[in-house]
Amino acid sequence: MNPQKIKKILQDVKSGKVDPGKAFERLKNLPFEDLGFAILDHHRTLRTGIPEVIYAPGKTAVQIEKMASRMKRTGIEVLITRTDNKTFQKIKNRFHNATFNPDARIIRIPKRQKQKINYGKILVISAGTSDIPVAEEAAVTAEAMGLEVKRIFDVGVAGIHRLLAYKDKLDEAQAIIVVAGMEGALASVVGGLVDVPVIAVPTSVGYGASFNGLSALLSMLNSCVPGVVVVNIDNGFGAACAASLIVKNKTR
Repeated sequence: MNPQKIKKILQDVKSGKVDPGKAFERLKNLPFEDLGFAILDHHRTLRTGIPEVIYAPGKTAVQIEKMASRMKRTGIEVLITRTDNKTFQKIKNRFHNATFNPDARIIRIPKRQKQKINYGKILVISAGTSDIPVAEEAAVTAEAMGLEVKRIFDVGVAGIHRLLAYKDKLDEAQAIIVVAGMEGALASVVGGLVDVPVIAVPTSVGYGASFNGLSALLSMLNSCVPGVVVVNIDNGFGAACAASLIVKNKTR
């Protein structure tokens, strides 16, 4: 349940358009709903600014569909992360407006909204093409949270002149997500060029000594550039949530 939805219900009760009993029925599942196999946190958007999201691994298509159906009733946009096309085909039969981004591995079931809200601008940068899946997870998640997202892919430190060609986009962003594997150096480079928060995402891309992203994680944590913060390995979703909170709080 989002703030706009609750305000609308309360205004309708005040004006007499909605009977208090019907309003109660709409609100009775706050703050959570027990489905037996999952307890949905419908209050999360109001409490944290970040809606509950369905993490697909380990869940059946039936469970995902039931969770999505209940969440959709509350008026939020439903995100299903780390999923696949097989699951999407089943979800699409139930939600005809659902979309699937195979790079991000995210299914989006949009909410009905008359006017699109733009809370601000962020930039998502990937060091290499192999980092795009994690970068797209961050970008798609941020878009679902109402941010305008620009993308710059494959501009790693092996050819730093590629990044410098996009200095205008770096200057326009209110927060920047940098996604990099290997040694993870790109986050420090970007952090040294801008005056906005940089959220670094290490990826598990790299050869043996990268230790499935541990090398990039440690490099980013040891960055000498102030203003660079780090999320977990391959956690594009978490980076997008952080960027959303940063931008939305700046525009209050």
